[in-house]
Amino acid sequence: MTEEEFDIFYASAFPRLVGRVYAVTGDLAEAQDVVQEAFVRAWDRRREMLADEAPEAWVRTVAVRLAVSRWRRARRWLELVRHHAAPEHVPGPGPEHTALVQALRRLPQAQRTAIVLHHLCDMSVEQVASETGAAVGTVKARLSRGRAALAVHLDPGRNSGEKEGDRVR
Repeated sequence: MTEEEFDIFYASAFPRLVGRVYAVTGDLAEAQDVVQEAFVRAWDRRREMLADEAPEAWVRTVAVRLAVSRWRRARRWLELVRHHAAPEHVPGPGPEHTALVQALRRLPQAQRTAIVLHHLCDMSVEQVASETGAAVGTVKARLSRGRAALAVHLDPGRNSGEKEGDRVR
């Protein structure tokens, strides 16, 4: 089948095939997708197909098989989801986590990035420097300043002018 013959075949057969596959699937978009996929596969074989050998039947068979395959995959996925459902109640973040996130948001971006990469992502100072494009000394300074700022944000008593010995432990 030449490209021109295939184009004519496609234009005439596509609407009929979509209608037939739609009757099988009950989903117009799904029918259009699988018929289109079937035509893509037919395009790859167009030189082997002859107009008098019922190429429409071949495309229809491929489209229906694709639709059934997709349906089976979707059904298996649904069964997996049903059997492995998420726990009914997932606790939210604790107060410590919330306080840490709020304190991190108060830090300048460079300090926050250094703190998160080093302490939460377990990267070395050298790795943080490589990741951020900063010098090792700069990363060390950002970590030091970031820790000091976090200590102030996480311990409001430090902010109020109390001295270390004044606080009750």
